[in-house]
Amino acid sequence: MDGVLISKVDRSDPPAPSMSGTVLAVIAQGAKRLALGDRIFEYGAGQFTQADPERPALGFGLTLEPSAVAELLLRAGPGDAPPTGGGAAPGIAVSDAPAPLLDAVVRLLRLLDEPRDRAVLAPLVKREILWRLITGEQGATVRQLGLADSGLSHISRAVRWIREHYARPFRVEDLARLSGMSVSAFYRNFHAVTAMSPIQFQKPIRLQEARLLLATHPGDVTGVGHRVGYDNPSQFSREYRRQFGAPPSQDAARLRRSVHGPAGVLP
Repeated sequence: MDGVLISKVDRSDPPAPSMSGTVLAVIAQGAKRLALGDRIFEYGAGQFTQADPERPALGFGLTLEPSAVAELLLRAGPGDAPPTGGGAAPGIAVSDAPAPLLDAVVRLLRLLDEPRDRAVLAPLVKREILWRLITGEQGATVRQLGLADSGLSHISRAVRWIREHYARPFRVEDLARLSGMSVSAFYRNFHAVTAMSPIQFQKPIRLQEARLLLATHPGDVTGVGHRVGYDNPSQFSREYRRQFGAPPSQDAARLRRSVHGPAGVLP
């Protein structure tokens, strides 16, 4: 189903930077830990967002579309949706999932086994899930997604630009202009959402992309560094090692061994 994500993880992985977009995540089994700057968020079964083969972590995700949020806010009657406060909401929020929300999630997942009903009922259940979020404990954050003039909406433009153009240098003044904010307001709101400065936000995206490229081009460390925006090979190696615990060439070799087996033989 479009926008529906299902995950199963049977081992605990070391910390790694990642980008998931704007997603409702519900943990059915196991636990997950997220870091936003120096803040740690941990959530487990029955919440929204240690694993082993005997008891893998199981999760559900639903992509949150700003247009869908806006549509529900427009359809809501006066007073049906709580007012949305000013300022930008933080980029991560964790709560216990209320029973009506979990019930809707389960009904949506059951439609995976009902192809005849899926096309008609899935959009209705998705709207129910979204409405539960809009009117729930984290509703202020979700409602901001649908408001064109909200701080979160403005910052999302800059976040999207950095993700799509991670290899390009930028001036903060230009991102502030793109977001329709003064430089000081942009800095304040960007940090509120991501717990990082724009430059700090760009760096792990570059390094994660470099790691993916090195898995297939392990002998071209300098070239990979240039492709992700590093003109200085020494700086690239230094920041890569700080992020992943090993220089690029060593980490690339380790990644290939983990994929192709200890002998390094292609399957």
